[in-house]
Amino acid sequence: MQGHLLTWVTFIPVIGTLAILFVPKDQKDVVKVVAAVATGIQLWIALMILFAFDSSQSGMQFVEQYDWIETFNIQYFMGIDGLSMPLVLLTALLSFIGVFASWNINKASKGYFALFLLLDAGMMGVFVSLDFFLFYIFWEVMLLPMYFLIGMWGGPQREYAAIKFFLYTFAGSILMLLAMLALYFTQDPHTFNMLTLMGGTYGHTFQIVVFLALFVAFAIKVPVFPFHTWLPLAHVEAPTAISVILAGVLLKMGTYGLLRISFPILPEGTLWFALPMAILGVINIIYGAMCAMAQKDIKRLVAYSSISHMGIVLLGMAAMTKAGMSGAIFQMFNHGTITAMLFLSVGVIYDRAHHREIDGFGGLASKMPVYTGIAGVAFFAGLGLPGLSGFISEAMVFIGAFPVYTTLTIIATIGIVLNAGYFLWAFQRIFFGELNEKYKDIAVINGRELFTLVPLVVIVIFLGVYPMPMLDLFTATVDKLLDVLNFGASMAIN
Repeated sequence: MQGHLLTWVTFIPVIGTLAILFVPKDQKDVVKVVAAVATGIQLWIALMILFAFDSSQSGMQFVEQYDWIETFNIQYFMGIDGLSMPLVLLTALLSFIGVFASWNINKASKGYFALFLLLDAGMMGVFVSLDFFLFYIFWEVMLLPMYFLIGMWGGPQREYAAIKFFLYTFAGSILMLLAMLALYFTQDPHTFNMLTLMGGTYGHTFQIVVFLALFVAFAIKVPVFPFHTWLPLAHVEAPTAISVILAGVLLKMGTYGLLRISFPILPEGTLWFALPMAILGVINIIYGAMCAMAQKDIKRLVAYSSISHMGIVLLGMAAMTKAGMSGAIFQMFNHGTITAMLFLSVGVIYDRAHHREIDGFGGLASKMPVYTGIAGVAFFAGLGLPGLSGFISEAMVFIGAFPVYTTLTIIATIGIVLNAGYFLWAFQRIFFGELNEKYKDIAVINGRELFTLVPLVVIVIFLGVYPMPMLDLFTATVDKLLDVLNFGASMAIN
């Protein structure tokens, strides 16, 4: 097992899916236990990988490479570096928590948890693949489970939301396929090996065209304005756990794809598009924050705040400085944990009140003090309060972006002010003021809900006070990526 940890961490959920298929459909608790065990083992393996990971190395670790379809030089090629490691850990953690957040799902629970585990495997596969063809397969594997999880277990507009999600993502997949084939046929011999593709020589126009195709494909997933319209509806209609996975992991696949594939393989295309990428990042920050301020549904508010926060990631990436790039990767992890807390917190009151209207609550702090404290950490982390993890990563992005895009960075800080405004406003209206009489007997947070939220609270506070363990994970990888981009810049000048 030691030599195949990435295979195990990816395919343990698939084994869980197969096990669930053999469980009688009326044994709902057994199905949930199988899902919990599968994701629990996956999390345990992810922690084993973390503790064995050598953060001083910039190269790939835990590599597994075998010929798969030799005729087309396609390989089963897996490996991770400092960019992948935080996202492997995040995927395993949120999948494990997601199972417990889904514990109340009783409608066709066998199908739900089987698809949930399949989705988990698809996401994990994306973060460990080093063969572009294998990456693409995992990317597509993830699409169908998410479509059905929203379309079958979502809210009143679930079918429309699922179709919109599918069409957007599928359109991006087609562009990615075309870009992948263009890179494959440019190499002699033809290959999908990402590390080989990184060492390839490509013409300036070719780099720009392929970069744009890949950018749109990944931008849909981030999502970057104007490809964002599928996200708020998908979040509102999805069950709580699926919103957690959607915001916590799926959005990161877009920025991960840019950093894993587009930046190192097409450095000239990256440099050519850096300024537009920074502008789009700032648009995301401001537009997402302004839309969030106008929302009455708290879940929709969190969805738009995700658009704003992912704009910060994009700005840090576009700066291409060490602080900006490190801040972007750190923000990817922090946004995953913080948004998961926010959606889980929303799920707690939705399960009791059966609505998410911000003005429909009021004074909950007097009846649910423990829940208020936990939700308070989530809200304050969301607005970037110092001492919590989001502050560190956002500050790093702005420190890294300011020398490169001074005006854009100043404009982007307006989004931070708006961000603080809508989070504080929502928190005040839900938890303080006069208690809404309808909720005078509302049940306090239970043990299962605490089990899903407390680990995230601990992580957010720990990384807010002491971020170095996480920053150390990807420092060497960031240095290597910046070297590749600087080499691309020198080639472009010559």
